[in-house]
Amino acid sequence: MATSHKLHADELDIDEALVRRMVAECFPQWVGLPVEPVEPAGTSNAMYRLGAELVVRVPRIPGVVEEIAKEDVWLRRLAPRLPVPVPVPLAVGGPVDGCPWPWSVLRWLEGTTPVPGRIAEPGALAGDLADFVTAMRGIDPAGAPAAYRSESLADRDAGTRKAIAAVPDLVDAAAATAAWERALAVPAPDGPPVWLHGDLQPGNLLVSPDGRLSAVIDFGCAGLGEPAVDLIPAWYVLPAAARATFREAAAPDDATWDRARGWALSVALMEVSYYRDSDPRMTAIARHVIAEVLADHA
Repeated sequence: MATSHKLHADELDIDEALVRRMVAECFPQWVGLPVEPVEPAGTSNAMYRLGAELVVRVPRIPGVVEEIAKEDVWLRRLAPRLPVPVPVPLAVGGPVDGCPWPWSVLRWLEGTTPVPGRIAEPGALAGDLADFVTAMRGIDPAGAPAAYRSESLADRDAGTRKAIAAVPDLVDAAAATAAWERALAVPAPDGPPVWLHGDLQPGNLLVSPDGRLSAVIDFGCAGLGEPAVDLIPAWYVLPAAARATFREAAAPDDATWDRARGWALSVALMEVSYYRDSDPRMTAIARHVIAEVLADHA
């Protein structure tokens, strides 16, 4: 019996048998559909394919449970305003024996996650990502919740420096510190907060066989924040040659772009520190991002 690989100390025990039982208790109309884990595994939620058209999404840890209700409300409002499909929940299940919190069933979205360094059509993908980011930040912010990453770069200073100190064997600490300090020196945003996805990393993007953006998933971090946060795919996803295309299409000012580089660095450093012993894939992606950011400063 397959059990999802644990990434967190407080993680729920989730396997195919539990997911089948959850579906049977809450949604008998889907009993009998095959259940299989989705790879690559998510870091905050476990995903299980349910038949050919559905997917079950189960929070791994208590800290992300509230995202189920947020997505159920807000994705219905955001979806019609976005240029690519997003995972609007079809149903939300209640607690069952073995799963003490809500979970969701969504429509399966086709596509594969992009692999940094192996992007088939980087220029086209850069334009698609810019279109998505532009559409998000143009949505009416009235009543929207704060994004998971709604703080300032200065608020992340202690955590970022702690992460640098924790991984001196994996990261050039002096170069990372210098790049981080340059980001901290950039002027703070002077405009109102905008809608963000909040976590535009490879695992939350799907691309079609022709390399174009086909869907964006996992809106657990979504909400209002500063626009620089959603520019991190410039370093997380795109090669240096396509970065200018993304920047031109997304049209940030210089300060926003420089803060975005700082955001990418900070997020990646914290991921290397947190996942180095539990998730080789996340660690490799984060180290790639750090190298891209440091190359920008070289």
